[in-house]
Amino acid sequence: MPKQLKIFDSHCHLDFKQFEGKLELMLDKAREAGICGILIPGVEHEGWRRIRQMTARYPLCHTALGLHPMYVSAHQKSHLHDLELALSVGPIAAIGEIGLDYYKAENDRKLQKEYFEAQLVIAREARLPVVLHVRKAHDEVLLLLKNNHFNFGGIVHAFNGSEYQAERYISMGFKLGFGGAMTFPRAAKIRKLATSLPLESIVLETDAPDMPPVSCKQSYNTPLHLFDNFKSLDSLREESSQEIAEQTTKNAYSILNFD
Repeated sequence: MPKQLKIFDSHCHLDFKQFEGKLELMLDKAREAGICGILIPGVEHEGWRRIRQMTARYPLCHTALGLHPMYVSAHQKSHLHDLELALSVGPIAAIGEIGLDYYKAENDRKLQKEYFEAQLVIAREARLPVVLHVRKAHDEVLLLLKNNHFNFGGIVHAFNGSEYQAERYISMGFKLGFGGAMTFPRAAKIRKLATSLPLESIVLETDAPDMPPVSCKQSYNTPLHLFDNFKSLDSLREESSQEIAEQTTKNAYSILNFD
């Protein structure tokens, strides 16, 4: 891959335990390889401080703070107040990772919805984009975005909905995240979307340490695997590698309000 290509990882959990003791070397390698930025989304209240410390120390990294729907049983109402307070302390690029996860029937859907809507209100009042986690719930998320008059866009992480749902998100100012799932030949629906959606609507991501690409030889994914995901997108589309790198990075910078 040409050295001059610069790409942005719009979703990477560098605060997870898999990266303990490896972060500095890994970020040095990522920067040298051409990764120009990494967004670290929060999932639980207890992890926010670590994310803030990392982004303060490493200019390559950017903060998103949120309460993830899969961990709804661990959240407390006071965490919403703490999220509001956090907005006044240093730069936050987005509210997230937030949303609805209806993949497992035992997840408390009512409680997920309460936390999601509360965080949408916080993001709206702060005029910040959101990073969405959505499984088996795209229509409901789209309805809640509309009902809450949310107009600041964001990123739909690991998008796996329909083309119609994609178009609705795009019309509401969202970018759609594509990562490791796209690299699997059997992921026909996701690969078709990655091929056919406007390049202006796509951002790249790793979701490291989760969602490793097909080429990953270890038990977890890293920011460096962003290049495997980029190569997959490059193979699916007609635009040049340079154009894909530039546009997906521009998309991330634009939605996160970076210069």
